[in-house]
Amino acid sequence: MSDETVTETRHATSQGSQKRAPLPKLQLFILLFIQFSEPVTALVIYPFIMQFVRDTNITGGDETKTGYFAGIIESVFFLAECLTVVWFGRASDRYGRVPVLLFGPLGLAMSMLGFGLSKSFWSLVVFRCMQGAFNGNIGVSKSVMAEISDPTNIAEIYALLPFMWTVGVAIGPFIGGTLANPAVRYPDSLGKIYILREFPYFLPCAAAGALAFCAFVVGSLGLKETLPSAIARKKKAREGTEVEPLLSDTSDSVPSDTAVDAVPPLRALFIRPVFIALLNHGFLCFCQMSYDVLVPLVYATPISMGGLGLSPLYIGRIMGLCGFVNVFTQVFLSAKAIRRFGPRSIFITAFCCLSVSFLAYPFLNLFARRAGRVDAFVIMVMILQMSSSFVIFPTYACTQMFIVDSAPTQNSLGGVNGLAQMVSSILRSIAPSISASLFSTSVSYHLLGGNFVFLILCAITLCGVRAALLLPKKLRSEGS
Repeated sequence: MSDETVTETRHATSQGSQKRAPLPKLQLFILLFIQFSEPVTALVIYPFIMQFVRDTNITGGDETKTGYFAGIIESVFFLAECLTVVWFGRASDRYGRVPVLLFGPLGLAMSMLGFGLSKSFWSLVVFRCMQGAFNGNIGVSKSVMAEISDPTNIAEIYALLPFMWTVGVAIGPFIGGTLANPAVRYPDSLGKIYILREFPYFLPCAAAGALAFCAFVVGSLGLKETLPSAIARKKKAREGTEVEPLLSDTSDSVPSDTAVDAVPPLRALFIRPVFIALLNHGFLCFCQMSYDVLVPLVYATPISMGGLGLSPLYIGRIMGLCGFVNVFTQVFLSAKAIRRFGPRSIFITAFCCLSVSFLAYPFLNLFARRAGRVDAFVIMVMILQMSSSFVIFPTYACTQMFIVDSAPTQNSLGGVNGLAQMVSSILRSIAPSISASLFSTSVSYHLLGGNFVFLILCAITLCGVRAALLLPKKLRSEGS
């Protein structure tokens, strides 16, 4: 190829990069529908789980034990997810994305029905474990998104991930709170149905399970395989039905670059780019989860104990407003910002903003103590804190781009995404207890005026900034 041709090709590529490829809307809708069912099934039990635990009589009437046993149910969910995400990803690298991806919502539907029909505490634990296990295929859907995208539209596709999760997080508890114990709420209609009288939490679980089953049906009808080796196997199987000369050269019938059936061993994934991507993903999950836990905790704590003393009504309104703004930023601003500034810059900026969010807590309480209430100064700091936190959700699209880019081969993408989801599950499960315990200890022992927890978390976010500097300045998919 001549130098002029190379120059023209690069110029065309550069020009083409300014024009985004159209989104594969049908495939993207199916993937988002499958992902949407996962937070709904995960969170639908939250409004009634405490009462459900009481109804099993596992506490023996001791109310102080209710939270402990409810905590077990939540812990086993994350534990089961941690133990399965990598193997779901590895299975998708070997057998194809579609069968593994559809296995998840089908299993979620069955486990939700079992959960709603449970009578004993330990059956709740078993079915909650199943929910966590079947939720482990979330990394597979992220792999498919990487395979149906290109550098011109990947930012838009990954920006939709936290958006769908946010919507699912809002709808799941709403379903659970609205449909729980329907026989008592509507005795003249639903109260006449035996199964709803006998199993008061079956209806919300069945509704969430039905949503997951719909995702399975839609995926079965319209989801296309994206793993190159699986596509090559299907093509070869179709061609194998045709009669070919015995001595014909079959090497041309399937291109050599599609013969990628061999899935690399798990140890082959432990390379520097993967480690760096997982390290940054871990920092993000831990810090963001810690921030989410501290917001309602600090806002509800009395002013004299380091908080703001707000009522649940005002906390709900504040968090609801922030959720609405986050939806807006995801839809209209996230992808544009990533394309303009690059995922690495957005990632570093997000951690700097997180440190501001953590450092805002001492000032919130300082002004609240000075005024004896939440005054205009407190509200201004609160707005600054919430505004800086808006950068966090677009960062999940950034970290996913780095995770996908770190995969050594196409047939390792599912495994790498599985490792990332395992890291996420572990850190999300321990972050609430760590941050809440640090807050309690800081206030109880008046460490640094009760602000020790915020300085620790700020220091962790600065470590996240340092880790972010290790990220590549340019993704491999963007070329040199």
